[in-house]
Amino acid sequence: MVRIAPLQLVAVAVLAGAVVLGGIALSRTEPSPPQPSVARRSAASPQPVARPAPAATPAAAASPAPTPSPTPEPYVVKRVMTLPGPLTHGRSYWDDAGVPDGPIVVTVDLQAQVLSVFRGGYEIGTAVILYGASDKPTPLGVFKVTQKDADHVSNLYGAPMPYMLRLTNDGVSIHGADVVRDAATHGCVGVPTAFAKKLFGVVKRGDKVIVTDGERLSVGQAVTAAGA
Repeated sequence: MVRIAPLQLVAVAVLAGAVVLGGIALSRTEPSPPQPSVARRSAASPQPVARPAPAATPAAAASPAPTPSPTPEPYVVKRVMTLPGPLTHGRSYWDDAGVPDGPIVVTVDLQAQVLSVFRGGYEIGTAVILYGASDKPTPLGVFKVTQKDADHVSNLYGAPMPYMLRLTNDGVSIHGADVVRDAATHGCVGVPTAFAKKLFGVVKRGDKVIVTDGERLSVGQAVTAAGA
């Protein structure tokens, strides 16, 4: 863990009727060929009758055009949690009561310093994060979880990374950490360890994590990167 200059937390910002959470502006309202015939010999004539030419073989039917792959349905946010209090360092919220099964998508906004986890479009958890210092920044983009290890220890730094969800081949992961003000990581996304355990329990290998730096969507737009 590296100490850096204080980071100004923008946990929840209100934008023209939308709430910015995990980098997404969201509403908190719940929206056969034939056989040739054989000529017969005539009884009156000893001369053979010529055999007719066989019928032409019909041309092979043209192959049908390939069916295009279906376009993935957009991942639409259906609900955002109502938080009982402000998001601050070390705080997290989790509420999956009554939420149906569905694909998991995790969003991380470095500018707001917030991670949100959605199941089938319903937000079920959110937490303040730690992220990479300026010399080892957290990469932006759409990633897939490639490895899970509840008891992982960093090969480079020897530091424990509980409930690790690997995002890149060079070690960038989401994992449990002591989330305190003025702290940073070596590029990973750190979340409170109790929250990391819950996240580890619902995320599968192949699930998507979208990391942005203040990118926002208008209310009603789908999370297109999640459906791709």
